[in-house]
Amino acid sequence: MTSLLSLLVFTPLLAALGLLFVPNEGKRIFRWTAVFATGIQLVLAIILWLTFDSSNKPSSWSEAFQFVEKLPWIRMDVEGVGVLNVDYFVGVDGISLPLVVLAGFILLIGAISSFSIAEKIKGYFILYLVLSSTIIGCFVALDFFLFYLFFEFMLLPMFFLIGIWGGKRRQYASIKFFIYTLIGSLFILVVMIGLFLSVEENGSNTFSLIQMMNPSAYSADSLLVWGGDQAIGGVSVRTLAFWCVFIGFAIKLPAVPFHTWLPDAHVEAPTAISVVLAGLLLKIGGYGLFRIAYSIFPDVAIDSSMAVAVFGIMAIMYGGLNAMAQNDLKRLVAYASISHMGFVLVGLAALTTQGASGALFQMLSHGLLSPALFLLVGVLYDRTHDRQIENFSGLAAQLPKFTVFVGLFFFASLGLPGLSGFVGELLVLLGAFSGSYVAGWVGPVAVIGILISAAYFIWTLQRMFFGKYWVREEEWQVKMRDLTKREWLMLLPLAILVLSLGIFPSIVLESIATSIEFWVEHILTFAK
Repeated sequence: MTSLLSLLVFTPLLAALGLLFVPNEGKRIFRWTAVFATGIQLVLAIILWLTFDSSNKPSSWSEAFQFVEKLPWIRMDVEGVGVLNVDYFVGVDGISLPLVVLAGFILLIGAISSFSIAEKIKGYFILYLVLSSTIIGCFVALDFFLFYLFFEFMLLPMFFLIGIWGGKRRQYASIKFFIYTLIGSLFILVVMIGLFLSVEENGSNTFSLIQMMNPSAYSADSLLVWGGDQAIGGVSVRTLAFWCVFIGFAIKLPAVPFHTWLPDAHVEAPTAISVVLAGLLLKIGGYGLFRIAYSIFPDVAIDSSMAVAVFGIMAIMYGGLNAMAQNDLKRLVAYASISHMGFVLVGLAALTTQGASGALFQMLSHGLLSPALFLLVGVLYDRTHDRQIENFSGLAAQLPKFTVFVGLFFFASLGLPGLSGFVGELLVLLGAFSGSYVAGWVGPVAVIGILISAAYFIWTLQRMFFGKYWVREEEWQVKMRDLTKREWLMLLPLAILVLSLGIFPSIVLESIATSIEFWVEHILTFAK
């Protein structure tokens, strides 16, 4: 068990290295190796979940993490700086654990969905496996340098996966994605360097995230010392650092106005990459806010609660209204994704156990629902090579099984009770209404955002699936077959999980409770 996290991280990477030696003609080998490697990740993630002690109540951050692996990695004496200490340091708590399990599940679904890729298969699956390693690495890294390494390496495979296997405007979308995310990474890099120079462990500077969460680990005269009076232009350096980190992760989330790369990336990306992008890469933005922005800068986070809530409300409303205006089904799902991730920011800003639990649950629910919706869009596009809502009507009569899945995931996304989307939004709203760090209007406006999501989902359902059956092109008629076995294999597990989390949310809530409570207590310790 001591190497469980390392196996999770590096199994796909080892598989990718093995594929380098397979001839280009081995299409089945590439596909099934990806399924096998991500399947192992899922099995290991489930073992992690089953053996994790959720009853453990930590009294400090060093006690909060389990399955910890720590090995010295880089030891370098840098003139003027001192010893550069970088450790291979990984572990999980109740916040990162469910995201690791989600990653294992979605990466396997994405690998199965990737069977539709027909060109340059070797390069595609090698990049996909590298991406799988970096995603898991981000969720388990407890050394800031190691986290940043995984975070940056994630950009490269995603850039090529969109830029080579995407749609007509794939180069534009991939470059835009890369530039936005790189800019966010640079904001985070600056803060990471400042933290390294400010934090000590055993007499040397360190990148340990655990030490960075500890006020006593900071040098008294350091730039980012807690409660220090260092300022730039009258603004506290710690405040500037918090907002740099916030922007870096808000771009990945994405939050309005840092969101414009997402619709283009989703529309141009192949279906499997949209699944991974929506299901996991956006969650790294939310996880970064939990683990780094709020945990390392709780004093500033408290003072910035209302501003963070405003960003969340902007995402909810702007994303929802834009989704309602779309005629491209995939672009509609992309803007809906922005809207629903806005609830994560509102939950974080509330600074209550309900709000934080809701934010994390919303990330998990969205990590199932958004990939499911992109898979459904891909099913329709594979048959017609068209995504325009106005070109379809009455699909329920022709594709009844497909329609059942669409209805389920639409209603789950709009927050129907009994489905996973309801639980996360309900907890976020409870946190917003009961929290004392956000204004009273935040909760009611967020409710309006839910009504907007109901409007565009139901309107889309009515236009495309009910009424007289009709499609624009006559030759589509012979192609409009219902779900294949492979499509069932991808969609049915997602549907089961959406129903299970809606009916039995305690599956998740009980496992995250102690970690969320400790996280909130850590933040509120610095309330004035």
